[in-house]
Amino acid sequence: MDEAEKNAVEERIVEQLKNCFDPEIPVNIYDLGLIYDIQVEPAGDVAIKMTLTAPNCPAAQSLPVQVKTAAEKAEGVESAEVEVVFDPPWTTEKMNDSAKLVMNIL
Repeated sequence: MDEAEKNAVEERIVEQLKNCFDPEIPVNIYDLGLIYDIQVEPAGDVAIKMTLTAPNCPAAQSLPVQVKTAAEKAEGVESAEVEVVFDPPWTTEKMNDSAKLVMNIL
């Protein structure tokens, strides 16, 4: 898999991740800024670093599973591993502008 193919796979993963929502916030997790990193390996294995809006988030058990499932639906992905990290901590500054508009932050 060359760099262009990796980028295409990453774009397809992002599209899938936009179908995952924090149950308490009406914005998808990608636009919320909860996805910190997506690494696509040549064999189609994917490593995703994500965070939660708070360490005690009620969706702490379900969101990483949703992210793994969504990523594995993307064409070109053989398997996905999701790591939840809290450094750097999530803030509303990580949200994109469309998410900020929905949340009345802009």
